[in-house]
Amino acid sequence: MKRIITATVQDRAGVLNRVTGLLQRRQFNIESISVGPTETEGVSRMTLVVEIEDEQRLEQVTKQLNKQIDVLKVSDITDKAVVVRELALIKVASSSQLRSEINGIIDPFRAIVIDVSKESLAIQITGKPEKIDALLELLRPYGIKEIARTGLTALLRGHQPQVNELAQHTLLK
Repeated sequence: MKRIITATVQDRAGVLNRVTGLLQRRQFNIESISVGPTETEGVSRMTLVVEIEDEQRLEQVTKQLNKQIDVLKVSDITDKAVVVRELALIKVASSSQLRSEINGIIDPFRAIVIDVSKESLAIQITGKPEKIDALLELLRPYGIKEIARTGLTALLRGHQPQVNELAQHTLLK
């Protein structure tokens, strides 16, 4: 099962290597990883999508990540209320005759053209991976020359009532 794991880490050389090395030694496949600075100076946030077979292995990997020197906090946010996004840049073969047709395809996805050349268009799209995959399928017949995807990045949503909290607020008939 795919799990979304976030790790807040010290922004120091070698941290990414130690985290990915630990996962590699335990034979976990990292499907995607994104790293960037947080609101706190010197602290970065990693978002990893990892294939993990069972709960026991998940617990093992989170405990081992927490033991790493520069790791401040590790969370599995897969089953929580999260906002998940990915960025993709797509270069599509295009002639001047096809540009309006391609624009008609990308508009409903809220994608934008970020570069135009004689033979191609560069398109930017952000959203859930399924949205990006759907656009890619529609663009394939035009000839995709290149794709660059960032991988997932995710944040927990604001407070969301849990199922047991909802039961306390039932409507009267």
